[in-house]
Amino acid sequence: MNRLIWSQLDEAARGAALTRPVQTVAQQTRDAVAALIAQVRTQGDAALRAITARFDGVDLQDFEVSAAEFAAADAEVPAELRQAMVEAAERITRFHAAGMGQGYTVETAPGVVCERMLRPIGRVGLYVPAGSAPLPSTALMLGVPAQLAGCPQVVLCTPPRADGTADPAVLVAARLTGVQRVFKLGGAQAIAAMAYGTESIPASDKLFGPGNSFVTEAKQQVAQDGAAAIDMPAGPSEVLVIADAGANPAFVAADLLSQAEHGPDSQVLLLTDDAAMLAAVEAEVERQVALLPRQDIARQALSASQLIQVDSLADAFAISNRYAPEHLILALREPRAWLDQVQAAGSVFLGDYTPEALGDYCSGTNHVLPTAGAARAYSGVSVASFQNLISVQSATAAGLAAIGGCARIIASAEGLDAHERAVALRMEVAA
Repeated sequence: MNRLIWSQLDEAARGAALTRPVQTVAQQTRDAVAALIAQVRTQGDAALRAITARFDGVDLQDFEVSAAEFAAADAEVPAELRQAMVEAAERITRFHAAGMGQGYTVETAPGVVCERMLRPIGRVGLYVPAGSAPLPSTALMLGVPAQLAGCPQVVLCTPPRADGTADPAVLVAARLTGVQRVFKLGGAQAIAAMAYGTESIPASDKLFGPGNSFVTEAKQQVAQDGAAAIDMPAGPSEVLVIADAGANPAFVAADLLSQAEHGPDSQVLLLTDDAAMLAAVEAEVERQVALLPRQDIARQALSASQLIQVDSLADAFAISNRYAPEHLILALREPRAWLDQVQAAGSVFLGDYTPEALGDYCSGTNHVLPTAGAARAYSGVSVASFQNLISVQSATAAGLAAIGGCARIIASAEGLDAHERAVALRMEVAA
């Protein structure tokens, strides 16, 4: 990892220190993804077969997971893992159900009633990564809120394994949340298929899920084209840790590595006002990374990651808000006392005994979170992500008389005479 002293950096160096790896190859990624999307749009399932053979090394004639494959997955997943997923789903359900929005009605003037009603999005597509590390937890994170929202059409895409099957744990997790249709399809091609539809993949109104830079770019391109809405930019994983002198270096190093092992384009940062902590964490990272089965991946991520010494914890929070991390860990003695300083982050973890991995799996919060600085404006997935909020209004003749004059004045000021006349005609009849 790169060791930096923030106060010694000029503005250009500070900007470079906070640049995500994927941002350095953005145009190359955009062009490659655009070509894949165009191929799927014009050739449909034939393109999906060709692209799957090219990137996944498997020749698939049918993408949809069959009943026999679901049954085989049920038999293959160990009982211990199934039970862990059941328990995680229960906590995720409890957390998300508690935060569900409610419709409401208010009389804004005598005879004028305004309402907001919630409706599930009709067709949603879920993406569950399963490249170098299958993520059944993501199936839970997406499937639970979709189920709570009551979305009538839910499809899930996940990359095939080398033998042409889907990861069994992903299939079991999908069924635990009520998802019935799963397709063995990954990458930008899966996003294109769910956005535009093909002969076998139904089109969706909104797409959800994390992924690598290609998946994230595909989501943004189909959204810009108007084919489907998306939850948020949720690309390569990242974590920022703010630690004080009392933090446990081994814990901090483990948290950094838990995100670095996701992929070579992940990024991790440590901010601390204690030089000794910086050195201790650096040593722990080197010791622990050597023990990881995915150490080659983690080391690539670490090469673009930073250990930053700051003058004060206040400076650390200012840098964190500028970076807007997907995950923010406060390894502080009084973490809750600093919570008001957090202005932009996907999810926050307080104290020494709240590793980010709990949020990834089973604390109850959602791990599908904004990345690449999108946390400045986006929030993590919730039930509301799967709903439309529709406003309704009604006015009696008396209500129209009470507020119609207001509408007419504003319409006239805007030069929209038809607007003004639509109100005036009714007021004349009702008078």
